[in-house]
This record gives sequence, C-alpha cells and structure tokens, in this order.
Amino acid sequence: MGRAFVYVVLGGGVAAGYAALEFARRGGYSRGELCIISEEAVAPYERPALSKGYLLPEGPSRLPKFHTCVGANDELLTTKWYKEQGIELVLGTRVISADVRRKTLLTATGETISYKTLIIATGARALKLEEFGISGSDAANICYLRNIDDADKLVNAMNSSSGGNAVVIGGGYIGMECAAALVTNKIKVTMVFPEKHCMGRLFTEKIAEYYESYYTSKGVTFTKGTVLTSFEKDSTGKVTSVILKDGNHLPADMVVVGIGIRANTSLFEGQLLMEKGGIKVNGQMQTSDSSVYAVGDVAAFPIKLFDGDIRRLEHVDSARRTARHAVAAILEPSKTRDVDYLPFFYSRVFTLSWQFYGDNVGEVVHYGDFTSSSPRFGAYWVGKGQITGAFLEGGSREEYEALSVIVRRKTKVSNMSELEKQGLAFAVQESKKDVPDGGLTLGEKPAFVWYATAGVVAAVSISVFGYWYGRKRRRW
Repeated sequence: MGRAFVYVVLGGGVAAGYAALEFARRGGYSRGELCIISEEAVAPYERPALSKGYLLPEGPSRLPKFHTCVGANDELLTTKWYKEQGIELVLGTRVISADVRRKTLLTATGETISYKTLIIATGARALKLEEFGISGSDAANICYLRNIDDADKLVNAMNSSSGGNAVVIGGGYIGMECAAALVTNKIKVTMVFPEKHCMGRLFTEKIAEYYESYYTSKGVTFTKGTVLTSFEKDSTGKVTSVILKDGNHLPADMVVVGIGIRANTSLFEGQLLMEKGGIKVNGQMQTSDSSVYAVGDVAAFPIKLFDGDIRRLEHVDSARRTARHAVAAILEPSKTRDVDYLPFFYSRVFTLSWQFYGDNVGEVVHYGDFTSSSPRFGAYWVGKGQITGAFLEGGSREEYEALSVIVRRKTKVSNMSELEKQGLAFAVQESKKDVPDGGLTLGEKPAFVWYATAGVVAAVSISVFGYWYGRKRRRW
C-alpha cells in the first residue's frame, strides 16, 4: 500500500511549519498534494519554547500556544489550519528508508510514500553520552532536550527535585538555558564542561566572564576544565551522584545533558552530497538531486556574506528562513534569487538578552559597561579592516538592527582604538549612511528578533555552539 503526493516535507519541526505557511500563501498546490511527515504526534511547533516558557514553574507555555509560526509573530498553525489548507499531516510516523532515484519513502509500518518534490527538514538529534563512552543515560532522572517528550521528562524531573541538586553537563545554549530554568524552579545547579568558559565557540573570555558572574549570583556553580566519567545510582537506577574526571563527586537529584546535536542525514547518505555534517545544497536550497531540497539544521548552504563558504547553521532563524526560501524556489524558480542569509544567534535568560550577527573571526574590540546589573555592552569582530561580526547585550530594536546592517555591509574600520571609543555609536551612525551598491538585499529586513509571544521570546533550543565532550570531540 502507498500514497502519492506532489510535495512532501520530511520532518515536523520548525522548518516544516514555515514551509507549510509559505506554500499556503503562494499557492501552487491543490488539496491533498502536499503532506508533512513527522515522527512526533503533534503539528509543527516553535522548538525554542521548550527551553524557556515550557519550563516555567508558574504559567508554563503549552501547546497549542506555540505551534508555528507564532515565533515570527505570524499565524498559529494548528491541526485545524492544516486541514483547512488541504495539507495532510502524517504524524507519529517514522521513515526508515528513502530512495531518491525512485522518489519514494518507506515508513516503519511498511507504507510507501512517493513524491515529485521532497523537502528534507529532518533537523538534528541530541548527542547522547553513550556516543562518548559513558553509559547509563537512560536513567529516569537524566534528561536531554530536543522535543516535547524530552521537555515533559525534564519538567517531571524538576518537579520531583525542587530544593535539590541538578548537574548540567555542557556549557552551550542548552546548558545555559536549562540552568536558568532550573534555578527558576528553585533547584541548585552545577554546570560542568571542559572548556575554559561558557559558550566557548561564540563568547570571548570577557563576555563569558560577565554571564558566568551573573549566573553565579543566581546560585549556579561552574565546574570547568573537566568532564563527566560515570554516575552513581541508587537501587532504583536513579542517578544520585555525578563522578568527574578530576575525581570530584557532585550530588545530583537530576542531570541535564546538553552536549551538542548531530544533523539527521542518515536516510540520504550515499544518495546526496554531504558537507559540514549536513546535506549540501545550492543557493536555492536544492540538493545534488534536482527534485530534493534541504532546509534548517540538516542543510549546509552557501553564505554570500562569507564569500560563498558552506555553513550548516543550527538555529531557529535559519530554519525559518531557509524553509521559506526553498518553497519560493520550488514554486517560482525564475523569480527566486540565491539565498542571502545573515547568520544570526540570540538568547534571553533571566533579565539578560543578547544578539549576535555574522562570524566571530578576526580581532575583537569590546565596548560598554560590563559591571552593571542592567548591562549594556558588546563586541565587534574585525577582519581585513572590515566588520565581520557584532554582539550586543541589552540593546534596543533599533540598535540590533544597526548591528545587522553594518555586518551585512562589511563596514570598514580604519582605527581600532576609535572603534572601541565609539562603541555602539559606531554601528548606529554607520547604519544610517547611504551605500549605493551595498546594504541589505532587496526585500529583506535585518534579522533582528523582537518576539512578544509568551514562552517563545528569545528561547534558544539549538546548540550551534555545541559542546564536544573533552578529547573525544567528534569531527564532521
């Protein structure tokens, strides 16, 4: 038995929801010609909410409040919406094999689903401790965070650990977000990671120092430069202690693991070209097979700003934008230019909120007040006399927009000392200048974020700056 569709979106995450909305707005399909296949039992939702609003002790965010596409202040796509749009949701369904040549997908139940055009939106999976030689992560009080089921397990663990101890393994996005949530739930937190400071692949030492100090003031303890080696468990199999390589034993009523993610490419390995740990696509998000497109975490695509360098970006903003772009390219290829994406990352924890644009390469210039309880500071990265990246904590909408403009324009810097002296004023002033042959791509607004939806605002669930565990770091 089988079913046939014109368009199939494989994967039910953020990218799938935004692809569906783009299809609905552009038309180009008839009722029953488009389907989304997802292993999850619910319609696509804003995954960032899982590490923020979903974990709140009071008034937590729950579905259907954060289905896509509310994260971009757009429509709420419930199952009713998909039905009204004639889009078939094939939920709770795992695809076990794909045949690109024959344009078919085989599900775990034995059904064959065929397509004319496929959008791969399979996202990524959380790396497990077992992949680094550490067993026992199936314990009831060891939690990962990637989907609704993971979030429910984490919530249950927090509810049973109030006033107790939690150990967070990993100092990246998930580790930082979950540590904040645990503290909010009145749980004492120790963060463990091998790097010298948190967010090691983005933050400078100076920037990290501020956030670590802030977290410490909230009761978080940092144990850096070491790794987990094993667990102690009670008679029921629950973890009671985390044993570190340096010999320390940390009491634990629960453990949260955030050690990075890996793109879900296995169905297509050997059939499509791969690069940077993902499926390689061109500027139209099209793979090495012209009938197959890839978007979101699984896609490795050229970044014009980086002279066409191929990057795989693990962030919700990239998932949203690449999904929309792929649909535009499928339905109106002659009118769709190559994607021109400005890499963008953001987070918001406690009362803090930061955004970053571009690439953190080159010489760094810090500016602003790193001492205030209401901080307002930032950094520029300068390479070959041009702005390559920009970071800002505590900015306004207009200031974040200014940063995005100068990064995209690769604004020239002639005097580093003067740049440090001017600080944020440099971005604001330069962004207002007319650039005849540069500036933003037509039709594109700067990729700043100012979401107002409860539980979604600046909640990051992507570990683009993932934690690679000690010397066993796996290379793509």
